[in-house]
Amino acid sequence: MPNNSNVYYIPPKPKREKRVGIYCRVSTNSMDHLQSLTAQISHLTRLIASMLQWVLADVYIDIATSKTGSSRKEFNQILDNCRSRKLDIVITKNISRFGRDTVEILDALNQLKTLGVHVMFEQEELDTENTDSDLMIAIVEALAQGENESRSENIKWGIKQRAAQGTSKLYDRKCYGYKHDADGKLVIDEEQAKNVRLIFDLYLSGQSILGIIRELEKRKILSPTGKEKWCKRTIDVMLSNEKYTGDVKLFKSGKSDVQYMASENNPAIISKETFEAVQIEKGRRSSIVKEENGSKRKNEKYSSKKK
Repeated sequence: MPNNSNVYYIPPKPKREKRVGIYCRVSTNSMDHLQSLTAQISHLTRLIASMLQWVLADVYIDIATSKTGSSRKEFNQILDNCRSRKLDIVITKNISRFGRDTVEILDALNQLKTLGVHVMFEQEELDTENTDSDLMIAIVEALAQGENESRSENIKWGIKQRAAQGTSKLYDRKCYGYKHDADGKLVIDEEQAKNVRLIFDLYLSGQSILGIIRELEKRKILSPTGKEKWCKRTIDVMLSNEKYTGDVKLFKSGKSDVQYMASENNPAIISKETFEAVQIEKGRRSSIVKEENGSKRKNEKYSSKKK
């Protein structure tokens, strides 16, 4: 009878039962984003290898480009593979990489939960298998809202930075009287420019805005939108637009605490003297007067018929 005292029993290796899919998404194909993508895949691959019951089934990568836009071919492929029972777990870097918005994220999570597939968000340390549905919804919505607010602030900051550096395309935004050349710069549209000069001249000659509109329609001059009827606001905005002097001011509304002025940004249609004269006349005609106790309306309104 053999001596079993020197026999060592080795337990069988656990089976790698869970098929895991890695999902990664980047918003552009820039070198920085592609390097980040490589780092994501490498990290998640090592994570899967460290789990004895996991096996890497596939890696799914979506890269948004100017041609494909926000197409998510690989994301849809994951959903198809889950329906075909080819995946048990989906792992991704974070919630923001998994979906473009709250609705898409929650819809996908609900589909995968029904299929018995759970999603792991590595950065947030969340696993839908162990997270209450209502809590998951609250977390996703809070994170999505925070990211949207952050993205909005970043966009606003970028717009102001370009304005401060003089590189913003807003400086060359087209208005009536101008057109773009081949380089996207403003040049004078002579046919429209003569109408701009007419409007300023009519105002300084004593015409009211309604009187200017009647004169334009009498001469069959079409509005900036190609209509026979002109809008009072259109005329009022034109008379206050310093772009006609060659200067451009950004963020003129009271919502911004900083304004930016680009001098000699484009060729002038009217002189600065004419523009200033119009602003003074607009102030004189205004029905609002400012006093120490605040603003109030004048007793009489301006009329071009008055002498």
